[in-house]
Amino acid sequence: MINIAKKTKSAISSKIQDFVVSQYDVGKAEAPPVVDNPTPHVIPEGENATPLEVVGATASDKLVIILVGLPGTGKTHMAKRICRYISFFLDIPAEIFNVGDYRRKLCGPKLTASFYDPRNKEAVKKRTSACNAALEDLVEFMKKDGVRLAVLDSTNSTIDRRKLISEHLDEADTGFKKMFVETICDDELILEEHIQSQKLCAPDYQGMDPEEVIKDFKSRRNNYKTVYRSLEDSEGSYMKIFNNKKFVIHNVRGYLPLKVVHFIMNLHTLPRTFYLSRHGQSEYNLLGKIGGDSGLSVNGEEYARRLAKYAHEVIATKTVKKKNGEEEKVRIPARLWTSTLRRTKETSRFIKHDPIDFTWDNGDKNQWVQFRPNSLRNLDEIYAGTCDGMTYKEIESVYPDEFAARQSDKLKYRYPRGESYLDVMLRLESVAHNMERVRETLLIVAHQGILRILLAYFTGLDRKDAPYVKVPLNHVIKLTPHAYGCHQEDICLLNKNEMLDDGQDEPHEGV
Repeated sequence: MINIAKKTKSAISSKIQDFVVSQYDVGKAEAPPVVDNPTPHVIPEGENATPLEVVGATASDKLVIILVGLPGTGKTHMAKRICRYISFFLDIPAEIFNVGDYRRKLCGPKLTASFYDPRNKEAVKKRTSACNAALEDLVEFMKKDGVRLAVLDSTNSTIDRRKLISEHLDEADTGFKKMFVETICDDELILEEHIQSQKLCAPDYQGMDPEEVIKDFKSRRNNYKTVYRSLEDSEGSYMKIFNNKKFVIHNVRGYLPLKVVHFIMNLHTLPRTFYLSRHGQSEYNLLGKIGGDSGLSVNGEEYARRLAKYAHEVIATKTVKKKNGEEEKVRIPARLWTSTLRRTKETSRFIKHDPIDFTWDNGDKNQWVQFRPNSLRNLDEIYAGTCDGMTYKEIESVYPDEFAARQSDKLKYRYPRGESYLDVMLRLESVAHNMERVRETLLIVAHQGILRILLAYFTGLDRKDAPYVKVPLNHVIKLTPHAYGCHQEDICLLNKNEMLDDGQDEPHEGV
């Protein structure tokens, strides 16, 4: 039996060798063998793309988040950030059902505070109708295949209202989980800051005098306060957030609910600003090459000096009003993140790291080092694999099939032995978490592919549009997230006519 086995193994090896020899010509470049594979394993995302399990969309349970809290506690901002994170990074369909939007359609905008008086029976009836309409649409949305998350954004300030919502969802019999998230803010400074930064641009108050807005909003809040009751254990799973500092979690289980809880604990509603910049022009930029780890060109060095000046005079400085009405500039804490690649480190090397004394919102006083360097591997540019260091023309000539595949679907395309945009999104998820967490002004010096994804995330673009976001050299992009969107401002520090061509024009307009 042993001899027969050896002969059989030898015969098989001989056939394999004959097959290999037949597929290759001696002295010529190697080519892959022709494989008889009539029923191949096909990845739905496309060849050379990120497999589903790497993307992270593994949640099978469905979840409805019911927000609870007085006006001005950051519910809408939280709802938008949760849905944005879940849909963008986890590719899980999510939607917000804001009862205020339904109320505005039913009753019109700019209703006075008296409309929210619990003694106004006619108004209570209309607000209940708006809530019911939102609930009906939410249930229909959750019944769809592939849908995983919905958020009911409203005050839901009474136990009776929350009981009716729970019963309505239970009667729908869709099998999804429920979790209450209550935001509690009794810190007057935080509340005032929130009103100033968020409510002046809210749909109910657009075009109104700021002083009238603040007066009316506080009256509305007091009307809700008369009947407000905090969540109780008997109401089911919940999470309570106290002034963005203290968290109470009760009976929360499951992949998606715990993912949301973890995200919320890294989230805050205080105003903050992000500054994003590509590295200065690199030696590879000048040659039109992608990837690599080259240093800066002469023009890149000039941009680095200008960025350092802008960081010191603008990013790390805030204009405040003194009691006498005069304005003065004060130093504020600022962070600096770069990739681990040489060109981003060189772009930030002229930025000052001077210490400042600062008092934090919790009363702590200590010394802060401005723009302390922090190099993150997650911020490195998309790795181009075997195409690293090539120009787009060289890629088109040497790897025409790869070039065409990238042109047809930049989001899912993965460079041979390299990365795709989906791969990079996976490693940028933790970066987004930290950006939501930090309270100091933040400057990120990174790369075009990286900043495209971060910009798409914060400005509300679909993930499929991320690879096409314009991120020019020599610009600082200022992002100011708020409850109703994200304000973007582009600041040019070095005009293109002051330098040579950046060498980074990608093939085909708009691609």
